[in-house]
Amino acid sequence: MPSAHRFVNDLTTPALLLDVDAFQHNLSVMATRLPGRQLRPHVKAHKTTALAQEQTKHGHDTFTCATIREIEGMAAAGLGLDLLLANEVVDARRLGAVVAAGIGRVTLAIDSDETLDAAVAGGVREVVIDVNIGLPRCGCDPADAGRLADRARKAGLSVRGVMGYEGHLMMVVDPTEQREKVEASMALLLRAHNDVGGELVSAGGTGTHIVNTWATEIQAGSYALMDTQYAEHNEFAFRQALSILGSVISVSRDTGSKGWAVADVGLKAQGMDHGLPTIADASVWFCSDEHVTFAPAEPVHFGDRVRVVPAHCDPTVAYHDRMWLVQGDEVVDSWPVDLKGW
Repeated sequence: MPSAHRFVNDLTTPALLLDVDAFQHNLSVMATRLPGRQLRPHVKAHKTTALAQEQTKHGHDTFTCATIREIEGMAAAGLGLDLLLANEVVDARRLGAVVAAGIGRVTLAIDSDETLDAAVAGGVREVVIDVNIGLPRCGCDPADAGRLADRARKAGLSVRGVMGYEGHLMMVVDPTEQREKVEASMALLLRAHNDVGGELVSAGGTGTHIVNTWATEIQAGSYALMDTQYAEHNEFAFRQALSILGSVISVSRDTGSKGWAVADVGLKAQGMDHGLPTIADASVWFCSDEHVTFAPAEPVHFGDRVRVVPAHCDPTVAYHDRMWLVQGDEVVDSWPVDLKGW
């Protein structure tokens, strides 16, 4: 919807900003690199159906989700052509309801007899076998994937293939080292796929999307927004599109080398699991519940606006109800973050 605010400085802070030009650049780059269904964008990164609609305009019409809420919201928004819940659940009835309503094709990840039984009981008809390829999270032993697929088919489910996530390799800096380690992880997944069958070998993310040439589709999400952690390893040509607008609310009177200022963008406005955010021309010292303390290179004043770039975009978006689309200092639109929650 058009924004009632015309300029960025009219917004109440903290405010989540999306730089339209950088965002569209990122979508275009990825569409060239992984066209069509070579990419299954992960909506957990942005939790916004309007943003997903923009991804479809670039040829990406299948999506990865992390929560049942994301599946429901995407389907209700008319984006349910092919949705993969890349996560295990023990109660799949809400997913089955989406399938029964005819508003979405839902494929569910399973990695055990228990999650298989939940899929059957919930009315889900299609699954992928989630395989542990090195990250100690969800996923069955590769050697058990074939057995689980056979049992799923005997239970009346369609097994579309396998899924794995080499998340522990996203931030490996050396490209040769990363490729070798990704290849080793994908060898486990391909071995499982030989036992499972199906058309899908689903894996990867923004950090490995260039080197992972073994998967049939890549589940990248952060590329659309970016953050400081990925920027440190950004040979991908993506631009920083996400930031949080803050207001300077306190300025130290120390005129020496220890002078600092405080803005109203704290722990409750951004994901901090990947470290401190950044502020241009400033050194960020630490974050508190509602504050970020930083040392600016040049003096700042009460009420000045600063743009804080988060270290991890995914949880940052989930803290906000709305993102504001901006071009320079002008607000051009706003989108509700309508897939947050569970």
